[in-house]
Amino acid sequence: MQFSEQWLRTFVDPQLDSAELGHLLTMAGLEVEEAVPVAPAFSGVVVAHIVEAEKHPNADKLKLCKVDAGTGELLQIVCGAPNAAAGMKVPCAKVGAVLPGDFAIKAAKLRGVESFGMLCSARELGLSEDHAGLYVLPEDAVVGTDIRDHLGLDDTLFTIKLTPNRADCLSLSGVAREVAALTGAPLHLAAIDAVTPTVDHRRAIVLDAPAACPRYCGRILKGVDARARTPEWMVRRLARSGIRAISALVDVTNYVMLELGQPLHAFDDAKLHGAIHVRLPQAGEQVVLLNEQSVTPAPDTLLIADETRPLALAGIMGGEYSGITLETRDVFLESAFFAPDAIAGRARAHGFSSDASHRYERGVDFELARSAIERATRLILDICGGEAGPVEEAIVRAALPVRAAVRLRPARARRVLGITLTDDAICVLLQRVHLQVARAGEDFLVTPPSWRFDIEIEEDLIEELARLHGYDNIPAVAPQGSLMMLPSSEHSRPVWALRHLMAARGYQEVVNFAFVEEAWERDFCANENPIRLANPIASQLSVMRSSLIPGLAGNLATNRKRQIDRVRVFEVARVFERKADGEPVRGFHQVMSLAALAAGPAVAEQWGETARNVDFYDIKGDLEALFAPRRLEFERLSHPALHPGRAATVRLDGHSIGVVGELHPVWVQRYDLGSAPVVFEVALDAALAARVPAYAEVSRMPAVIRDLALVVGVEVAAARVVEVLKSAAPAIVHEIALFDVYHGKGIDPDKKSLAFRVLMQDTQRTLEEAEVEAAVSALVGQAESQLGARLRGAGD
Repeated sequence: MQFSEQWLRTFVDPQLDSAELGHLLTMAGLEVEEAVPVAPAFSGVVVAHIVEAEKHPNADKLKLCKVDAGTGELLQIVCGAPNAAAGMKVPCAKVGAVLPGDFAIKAAKLRGVESFGMLCSARELGLSEDHAGLYVLPEDAVVGTDIRDHLGLDDTLFTIKLTPNRADCLSLSGVAREVAALTGAPLHLAAIDAVTPTVDHRRAIVLDAPAACPRYCGRILKGVDARARTPEWMVRRLARSGIRAISALVDVTNYVMLELGQPLHAFDDAKLHGAIHVRLPQAGEQVVLLNEQSVTPAPDTLLIADETRPLALAGIMGGEYSGITLETRDVFLESAFFAPDAIAGRARAHGFSSDASHRYERGVDFELARSAIERATRLILDICGGEAGPVEEAIVRAALPVRAAVRLRPARARRVLGITLTDDAICVLLQRVHLQVARAGEDFLVTPPSWRFDIEIEEDLIEELARLHGYDNIPAVAPQGSLMMLPSSEHSRPVWALRHLMAARGYQEVVNFAFVEEAWERDFCANENPIRLANPIASQLSVMRSSLIPGLAGNLATNRKRQIDRVRVFEVARVFERKADGEPVRGFHQVMSLAALAAGPAVAEQWGETARNVDFYDIKGDLEALFAPRRLEFERLSHPALHPGRAATVRLDGHSIGVVGELHPVWVQRYDLGSAPVVFEVALDAALAARVPAYAEVSRMPAVIRDLALVVGVEVAAARVVEVLKSAAPAIVHEIALFDVYHGKGIDPDKKSLAFRVLMQDTQRTLEEAEVEAAVSALVGQAESQLGARLRGAGD
């Protein structure tokens, strides 16, 4: 929200300069994003009256002006502005003036004629880029007045960044209340008196959807002059709040919205028929809005309508048909309270936003509608003339928000804040922001006013105390703790160690949203019933992730769009799963996982390595290095995200801990990922577990190595063969490792040859040939009996 400091100081004027005021607001939670002066520094410029303007004797495009600048005598000034004319009031830089950019004004001769000053355009004063002619001042401008005083240029524009819960500060009155509470300066809000009706014209109001609109005020104003000029002070305040002046009637509604925080809308009463209805749309209804956009409202979008047609999207934007024009004579003025849930997201659904919807969807004071319409009525009558009818109000009080009292325990507030605040001090601080405080034993019962939607629980009140006491006033206490060294278990390693290991393997860490697209859950996880968010921050972030792999694929897609082919990323984060029906407490599991993705060339382009894309075995090696010296096992897997022939379950100590594999070609193509990436995802607990080193004697005796080539069915997994061999291995067998897989000539099509290297050794003696042969026979016999394997012969 942007506003003028001068305007704010008409409500509350603390003894603070602009910088101190900005710091105060920021420390109170109303973050000042920007504070800039309205105009650059300049001096010596006054309001002047052009008495005469004649053609320059020696130049066609110059004029010789006689100017009254309040000095007691007319100044002769040569001017080249095409709009310079007698009778105008314009800014005049006198001799000795200094304009922006340190441009000093001196007496000079222009085409042989002396000139004592300069008449200024808006650009020459740094007010805008307009330099088509002189800056025209209103007729009531007092000659000789410093232009900075006349235009109020010694002003600062504050832009504050509000959190969504502080909708009460989307107005000058709201900000002024905060400043008064923080500084103790007196608060002078605009006096609002009821306007006495002088005509008895009224229009009935019907609330067809009271839950969405429980209060609606309307008033008819007869005989207004829509062509009346908006006062300069109002135009200036609107402009400095980022709103362009349009016409007096529209400007008044915008002004009251900025002043009080209550959006208003003016209809051309001559275009309305019958009662005003606040209702939901009928099938097929369309509304042409003031921005000339034709929309078909969704069934839950609230409309303002008369007896014949819809007139506006309630709380969002008026309709073109019923809008006021310069020909409007009779106005129907609207001021209403719309429930935030009835407005939230409706404007964005149509691809735009408005000042009204921005306020309504955050919460507008539900007691403000009548005061706002009285304030707007008085301004319209003063500026545009006319007569006012009575205020017609429809209200369903049962549907209005309820401000329930919140219990505050002073002892807990002191403990949470870490400061000493007496009960009396707490009461005074809360009453500064217009909270009603009542005693309930040792506690307080605090009732928020109608404009505070953000106070619902005790923590909200504790936050208020911190803001009002001042974060700067909370002492910074050095932490205290024991210097005793805490034990560090050798059975686990810290998460940072895993991060370092992944970085050492060439991966970069990413942090993704826990909210993902529903399509990602369906495609990558085959999850047709994801955990949906009740109020997602964006439409494409509507469900909770059950896997980290989709987020990493999204990172890859983003890099591909930026022509980055080689990508190595990993993430350590939570995934979310529903608890099973049989579990004692229903809800959700939050499981920590570690996932990584590799795509593109296996190594960066260089002369010493042959270019090739990363494959399954590259990331399998990274995964094994991550768990070393513990040994992982891999079993073929069918997974919705992974290639059916290039995916495996990762097993550790007989338990499944995750998956590894190449991304499925369908998703590679659908998400435009280029060459297929390879991914893994494992449970973080398993990765953090560590094996305590154990002593093993290093044998001095020679090792015996035998190679076994076993022919088995193609469906038999190599891991299964190793498992069977190890089950029959005698104590002298130290290692059984697969080193070759063969399909082809000499092997039946439904068979494959698996070659294993068997290492045998004893720590005390040299092995004899007989016991080596016995061990090999035992291994082969076990494979034959358990798997139907046979030794590959010389003819195979």
